[in-house]
Amino acid sequence: MQQKLNLNLLSNPPASVAVPSYNRAALSAGILHIGVGNFHRAHQGIYLDQLFNQGTDHDWAIIGAGVKSYDATMREKLVDQDWLTTIVELDPNGLTAKICGSMIDFIDVDSTALIEALAQSEIRIVSLTITEGGYYVDAVDGGFNKNHPEILYDIEHPDTPKSVFGILIAGLMKRKAAGIPAFTIMSCDNLPGNGHVAQQAMLGLAKEISPKIAKWIKSEVAFPNGMVDCITPATGDRERTLVAEKFGIIDASPVVCEPFRQWVLEDNFPTGRPALEKVGVEFVHDVAPYELMKLRILNGGHAAIAYPAALLGIRYVHDAMADADIYGFLQTLEIDEIIPIVPPVPGVNFQTYLESIQERFSNAAVGDTISRLCLDGSNRQPKFIFPSIIDRLEAGLPIKGLALEVALWCRFCAGTDDAGNSIEIPDENAERLKDHALRAQKNPCAFLEMTNIFGHLAEDAIFRNEYETALKSLWKDGCRNTLMAYTTENVYSTMEQHRAS
Repeated sequence: MQQKLNLNLLSNPPASVAVPSYNRAALSAGILHIGVGNFHRAHQGIYLDQLFNQGTDHDWAIIGAGVKSYDATMREKLVDQDWLTTIVELDPNGLTAKICGSMIDFIDVDSTALIEALAQSEIRIVSLTITEGGYYVDAVDGGFNKNHPEILYDIEHPDTPKSVFGILIAGLMKRKAAGIPAFTIMSCDNLPGNGHVAQQAMLGLAKEISPKIAKWIKSEVAFPNGMVDCITPATGDRERTLVAEKFGIIDASPVVCEPFRQWVLEDNFPTGRPALEKVGVEFVHDVAPYELMKLRILNGGHAAIAYPAALLGIRYVHDAMADADIYGFLQTLEIDEIIPIVPPVPGVNFQTYLESIQERFSNAAVGDTISRLCLDGSNRQPKFIFPSIIDRLEAGLPIKGLALEVALWCRFCAGTDDAGNSIEIPDENAERLKDHALRAQKNPCAFLEMTNIFGHLAEDAIFRNEYETALKSLWKDGCRNTLMAYTTENVYSTMEQHRAS
């Protein structure tokens, strides 16, 4: 028998499904989270659910929030099931399901309502998963892009803002006026120095509104850095059917994820925090080494397999890992070019870390899609790939494989695979990307003309030459032959040197 997910189900759940052992009615809010997607519910939501199950910190429940139309869609799905979510962990040895109850409300997707919620004294942490592109980073200098249309609007209308950061500033100003301490802003997005980037956006906008406000925010608001990790595919009919047929739960928006999660946080929470160390969160003085390792090796690895897989008509990540040429490209790129420039991380062996990532990518139970990995390339490439290129260029090291990855992205953005089938470009800049990619078929460097994406990297002669050579090969010889040529020409000597050191 199938049951609709809501509070009633908790008193009589399916035998195979774990449910909260705590009384949800006794929870009170301490965290407001902006951007309630699958990753947040599989990661932060589950960590707090596990903590509440230990009978502690019940004043740190989550209130959901958002500013986009898709946030309103998520709210509509969750309100009908009392903010509960079914989380399925896709372990190849056996799937498990649990009901996550750490969210107790979801603010109407309305800026006025959100500002009022932010002004409430019980909210001591505001966490964010607003995607890499939500921080208004200028690709040319890495600073704050104050000329973005949403930012320009908020500068002129600080009392009725539209951007997340404009809303956060308005909420903080209400707290200041009421004598309530500032909340901590905790980014959970995949960005190098995500806390610093969030602070940059807050101060950048605040300075344009009022230098006095910016000074107060810099003095009173904490922005801890953090590294987050849990592969979480998108939800579709496949996942909803799995939850209904295997676990007997009708959930409008279940979450499926790998049986792995990691969270490393800087312990900088002046107004308090839940005791997440009790459920495996690592609190460290400096998150940067962990963060850099993950962004370059794991997220960079995702990018490396995404575009060749799409060009070869492969739909799922585990199938891409089973393709010898894609696997060979990933292995060679990681060992020869990415890992050697990642600074050491205490207690971590990079070869072991790479092997664990390859195993996770190969998990067929996850059913992660290539289209998800291709998402938002115009924001992800500058975060996950370009820094490795820049570091290698500065060190005088070869970048052939990394340049090939960029060429693969360009070839993907042309909108067809190697068989001539149409490809959807899942990017807010899709039309512009496609235009430049098509022009790049005759003039490869036309793709690099998007300086808001490539910044000064586009001016580097070595990079331009390697990228141009790779793109010409992709158009002339095809993706598979180009991958084979790269892996055949490159050996793992760099990794051998790395091991020897």
